[in-house]
Amino acid sequence: MFTFRQFRYFEALAETLHFGRAAKRLNISQPALSAQIAQMEADFGATLFERRPSGVSLTPEGDTVARRVRRILAEVRDLEALARAGDELLVGQLRLGIIASLAPYLLPGLLAELTRSFPRLAVGVRENVTAQLADELSRGELDCMVQALPVERKGVETIRLGDEPFLLAVPETAAARIPSPVSPDALGGERLILLEEGHCLRDQALDVCRIAEARDLASLGATSLNTLMRMVAGGLGVTLAPASAVEAEGRAGGIAFLPFREPAPSRTLVLAYRSSSGRRSDFERLAEIIRACLFEAQAPKPG
Repeated sequence: MFTFRQFRYFEALAETLHFGRAAKRLNISQPALSAQIAQMEADFGATLFERRPSGVSLTPEGDTVARRVRRILAEVRDLEALARAGDELLVGQLRLGIIASLAPYLLPGLLAELTRSFPRLAVGVRENVTAQLADELSRGELDCMVQALPVERKGVETIRLGDEPFLLAVPETAAARIPSPVSPDALGGERLILLEEGHCLRDQALDVCRIAEARDLASLGATSLNTLMRMVAGGLGVTLAPASAVEAEGRAGGIAFLPFREPAPSRTLVLAYRSSSGRRSDFERLAEIIRACLFEAQAPKPG
């Protein structure tokens, strides 16, 4: 009744929401795409896309079909990857998700290394909060993702990358009055500013510091760690900073990064992927590269 070709066409249209862009992605004519989508709708007995002059949108029925089509195609791609398991590592397409509090600091070095060492690899990167990336991984829209523990999804395996320590980011003008190494218990008088709801770093900061007032969280939420750092530099408060952010954010000035008293707080980073994937060897090699880019860059320089 249905074909994998139709499913691929449907997926492209569901992602682009535009017949012309989907046809270009698939390297087919727009009438050919329209005919296949119309045949799917006839077979389902339902309208899957609402047509508008500016593009299309999924109908409720189409949204239900889209979730299942993504799962089916993810399984097919995993099977294809399993068949290629003995071939050269890191070739073809790789769709990688990275949590937003890490992506800006990991990506420059990681993409440069992948481009240099694996020229046959086409990397697509998605930056978002953990829950959104985990949804996309489960649906087959991502092949793997870098996140912090815990991993709470079924059907997902992980490769440990390492422990990333946290530091306390404070305005340079306030650094002298905060004893270092910092004890979280000594921060009761400080104003903690956080990322908005949904960021795992927000929860980690609250767990470490336990000092935030509700009015501060409501008025000073930030959507990116870079924005949060600029708030700190402007004297609006203090926040938790992963070690990966220190070099880049320190160059912008206005911030001092203070170590915590041992045992220092940290987060454990992992590379997560679907258990059904046949690309474990790819992901292990990718994990090695991520470790080198992330943790070797954080290591103290000699001298």
